[in-house]
Amino acid sequence: MKITRRQALTSFATILGVSCQLKARKESADSLYIRFQKEGKEYYGILESDVVTQIEGDIFGEKKRLDVKHQLNDIKVLSPCSPTKILALAGNYRSHLNDSSPPKKPEVFYKPISALQNPRDPIVLPKEAEEVHYEGELVIVIGQKSRRISVVDAEKSIFGVTCGNDISERIWQNGPQKDVQWWRAKGADTFSPVGPYIASGINYGNLMMKTRLNGQTVQEVSTAELIFDCPTVVSFISQYVTLMPGDLIFTGTSGKTGPLNPGDKVEVEIEGVGVLQNNVISS
Repeated sequence: MKITRRQALTSFATILGVSCQLKARKESADSLYIRFQKEGKEYYGILESDVVTQIEGDIFGEKKRLDVKHQLNDIKVLSPCSPTKILALAGNYRSHLNDSSPPKKPEVFYKPISALQNPRDPIVLPKEAEEVHYEGELVIVIGQKSRRISVVDAEKSIFGVTCGNDISERIWQNGPQKDVQWWRAKGADTFSPVGPYIASGINYGNLMMKTRLNGQTVQEVSTAELIFDCPTVVSFISQYVTLMPGDLIFTGTSGKTGPLNPGDKVEVEIEGVGVLQNNVISS
């Protein structure tokens, strides 16, 4: 039987559509990774609806699903990975720069590992702090060892993204007696809440992000507005610092930020990722 060009194209489109649907289902099934605690032990899993399927192996390498499932409400969600280091960017959205000129290169600084905080665990304001602000951010999660890689290869080095809050004490950062480095302004204990999940296989360059303070939206931006996008940031950092699986890179905050006070609830929500929620308490 002779097949016309139109029939062939239609058949090809149908096959392609089925293929795309299968790929989409697979990515959807494996897209949200979670680190959690159950009965005092820590595990990794894959979240689907409100059910977590436990996995074994290396989350950034060989892994497999187990026939062990948990209800999300029955586990404690932890920060989604254990990084060897945390880096962060300053001035990576034009809306946060006021009248300053955009940077010519990514402006990078370190945050200590001890600043990490789990989703739903409190942000603790040091008693000496005077003005502590929220900074909702997209956070890159590195998936493989990366050293002096190109922007193209950097895309393959990104395992996924998560939500982050780059908590900042403005007096220590910019005041008359400011520190030489931002070691405590952005690195005090609990000043790096991250989570709740790692989203993999989505378009990191076009996600809506919101920060809410006590239910009111105080920041709203698309990651398409980043001055330096995720692959560019990863490539740049890798020219000087070797990135390891699980390392985190905060990509910068947008617009204006505002103060946090004891009793506040702050949330960072990123499309396709989830909601990072933390309450604020005093030390």
